[in-house]
Amino acid sequence: MKKRFYIPAIAVIGLFASCTNFLSEELKGDYTSSNYYTTPESATMAVTGIYNSLYGNTLWIFGDVASDDAVKGGNAGDQADINAINDFSAAADNGVLNVFWQSTYETVARANNAIKYIAPMNIDATMKSRLIGEAKYLRAYSYFNLINIFGKVPLKLEPQLTAATINVPLSETSAIYAQIEKDLTEAAAVLPASYPASDIGRITQGAAFGLLAKADLYQQKYTECLTNIQALENLHQYKLLSNYANLFKPGSEDSTEVIFGFRYANTAASSLGNNLNVWFSPPTEGGYYFNAPTQNYVDIFVQKTTDGKDDPRLDASIGRDGKPWFNNTTFSSSWSEATGYLVKKYDEDAKPGVTKSQSTVPYQSMRYADILLMKAEALNELGGAGAVGNAAVEVNKVRQRVNLAPDLTTTTQSDMRIVIQNERRKELGFEFHRFFDLMRWGQATAEAALGTDFKWTAPRFYFPIPQSEKDTNKALK
Repeated sequence: MKKRFYIPAIAVIGLFASCTNFLSEELKGDYTSSNYYTTPESATMAVTGIYNSLYGNTLWIFGDVASDDAVKGGNAGDQADINAINDFSAAADNGVLNVFWQSTYETVARANNAIKYIAPMNIDATMKSRLIGEAKYLRAYSYFNLINIFGKVPLKLEPQLTAATINVPLSETSAIYAQIEKDLTEAAAVLPASYPASDIGRITQGAAFGLLAKADLYQQKYTECLTNIQALENLHQYKLLSNYANLFKPGSEDSTEVIFGFRYANTAASSLGNNLNVWFSPPTEGGYYFNAPTQNYVDIFVQKTTDGKDDPRLDASIGRDGKPWFNNTTFSSSWSEATGYLVKKYDEDAKPGVTKSQSTVPYQSMRYADILLMKAEALNELGGAGAVGNAAVEVNKVRQRVNLAPDLTTTTQSDMRIVIQNERRKELGFEFHRFFDLMRWGQATAEAALGTDFKWTAPRFYFPIPQSEKDTNKALK
């Protein structure tokens, strides 16, 4: 989003209803659903408030730390709850699980409110449809993350106003995916392909098609995945950025490759910067040096470019000993006591008067490179005449951007599957995809990657639902 706003909490006024003389004028700053959703500005702020709820992004703990790409990092004794995610020993009282659950359901609640209360508003019909489409996308995005971390979860689709809407039982994953697809299909029908400069960063039609394709891929619905990717490509909005490293610099959220990204405020007075910068930066910069990349991740970059150099995605993604860092410094392995490596994608050169917590480096939730690799995977898994060759065409587009050659000559489906899996790991490293990829690729792949600490439980590994939800949601057994 271009800017960030805070929307006032929706509160029910009534505490002092019997005290008619308590105030001589109407209360200001408190709103009910009936008196807040009255103008186009308030509807827009309500939807902007959904975006704001994404600010505390902890998806990295699951996507990276729970995978073979990273370990907890930081001080050895710090953040034991993250370490429990890392070694799959997290119990229901784990603080990381609780924070992710509550923050994600906060996004769901804000989306539910917007969908419910904007629908009857007397405002421009096109604007109304678009705002509701944005809200539906963000609700679908939230449930997509919830279902891939916890499995069955309560499917809440209404404002939390009654016992029935608060105490909701677990839904089957098939029902949750059906709602995700419904929300995204309806969003794709009303969202624009692009926005004017004042609204760049809001959810687009392409983002809806992209997340639909991803939901299809996760369910092994390969034909539907390709259909939605084709719809995205038919918009002619996206192409790969020529320089991979430039994807992770301030302003890159406006590039032709980004389909959906998180934007952060750009003022020294704001505390709404990208806090991933604080979590991942070295101690020499005031960071906490968590999410430490593993040697296993580094070792997959074996192929050189056509001019004999390292794959540029390696040093764009992580800091390595003796390699250039930021502010004309050289990275030292001593900055990461866990592995000797740190994540580089969310760091940046320091600016006078700006702290780490005010970073404007975006988080790219979905890029066109991801779409190309999803397309390759769907083509390969469908099989048939020319499937492997067609998949190779899409993978080669990603490889050619970083000057890897020669083009792939893989001829079997099983070999191409491994190529695609490795290419996803290199291309999308530390963008919080790896653990979820391992889970959907199945038991053998997951156990081979995650080692003896990981115990597969059919149909796949899920983290436990937080105890706080079990205690408060009376519909849960």
